[in-house]
Amino acid sequence: FKAPSRDHPALYRDLLRTNRVHWIAEEPPAELVREKMMDCHFRFRHQMALVPCVLTLNQDGSVWVTLVKPARAITPGQYAVFYKGDECLGSGKILRIGPSVYTLQQGKNREESPKKEEIDKIEPAT
Repeated sequence: FKAPSRDHPALYRDLLRTNRVHWIAEEPPAELVREKMMDCHFRFRHQMALVPCVLTLNQDGSVWVTLVKPARAITPGQYAVFYKGDECLGSGKILRIGPSVYTLQQGKNREESPKKEEIDKIEPAT
């Protein structure tokens, strides 16, 4: 699939699953074990900005990562690296990615969303 532009919604996703996470402290963070979920940050490319996310711990040691806002060009095979504040918690290889923003938009009923012309009538362009 080749997206028509660098910012096409097909390139953005807000859900991914890793393999078993390698935790720096050897064990998952206590909060994640206790609550099965934990807020933290992640990145999947060196030097990219940290992205807020929620980790959900699976029984096999893998995690689901739900991003607060979709990120561009997440690809299976890359490593997701997790942080709490300045501390690196660990990393896991990305195995699966959720549906793209484009796919999710396609799934919404077209009748529900106002057409561009209707929006222009409500909010005139400045």
